[in-house]
Amino acid sequence: MQRKPIPPFTEETARAKVQAAEDAWNTRDPALVAQAYSIDSEWRNRDEFFTGRDAIEEFLTRKWAKELHYKLMKELWAFHENRISVRFEYEWQHAATGQWYRTHGNEHWEFDNDGYMRRRDMSANDIPISASDRRIGLLGVQQTT
Repeated sequence: MQRKPIPPFTEETARAKVQAAEDAWNTRDPALVAQAYSIDSEWRNRDEFFTGRDAIEEFLTRKWAKELHYKLMKELWAFHENRISVRFEYEWQHAATGQWYRTHGNEHWEFDNDGYMRRRDMSANDIPISASDRRIGLLGVQQTT
């Protein structure tokens, strides 16, 4: 089964792939998000390395238990054949402390012939912010300090 759009990417299909990823991640549904990755997908997320959809789902479950009110924005940076690079920002509130953060980073993606991401390499930095400094829309979330 294919997960369109499939490589090789054009600017239009690369942008569609990035938007689909942004939309899926903003659901904060680990099972849904994990379906975009190949069964043996390899990830580097900051200092964590893991392989496979089950590990991805477990990672995302942990992530969104800590990162409350998560809202993500992705932008296409570059693409070539079966690879896409994006820059991203997301904002979230730490579950334990209530501190708000803005996370900035880059991801490099590699896709298989059926359009599933088989490799994801992510680097990011977290910046503490006040609730009033948030700039990524959080519909339905009350702003607290």
